[in-house]
Amino acid sequence: MKWVPADIEMYLQAAEYVDTAIIPLLPIDLEDGMKDSATKTEFATLLSGFLERQFRGRVILMPGIPYQKGMEDNVLPQLEEWNKSLGKVSLRHVFFITSDLAWKQREDKIGGNLLWVPSLPLQQMDERSKTAALEDQAAQLMSLFAQKWEESDTV
Repeated sequence: MKWVPADIEMYLQAAEYVDTAIIPLLPIDLEDGMKDSATKTEFATLLSGFLERQFRGRVILMPGIPYQKGMEDNVLPQLEEWNKSLGKVSLRHVFFITSDLAWKQREDKIGGNLLWVPSLPLQQMDERSKTAALEDQAAQLMSLFAQKWEESDTV
């Protein structure tokens, strides 16, 4: 489910079945890395949307969190608050998706599950290749989602 009125209406009617939030982390670099940050932002956004479609009815795709490149530490308290707030509404699993390697160094401070996926240059691909690349990446991440869900079911 996406953060749009029709899907939120559906969520409100079936909230007990939705236990997972996906939040893309979107780097913004207004200097030399502008194109690179746009590539990472596009990839994380598209991949998150693809995962939402695969797990429709179990996950809610939250709006992405943009941040200025180099300011990741300033965003950490916000991510911690998201984890707390989402947990209060029974979204036990929070997956932050990013293509920004800077988050790997902060993974233990996030509190949710960080999924770092290197971005692909989607702008250089035709639609079929782009879809195939996203399917490939999503398939790998889908097994991680399933693993986290199983772990929490056995606890």
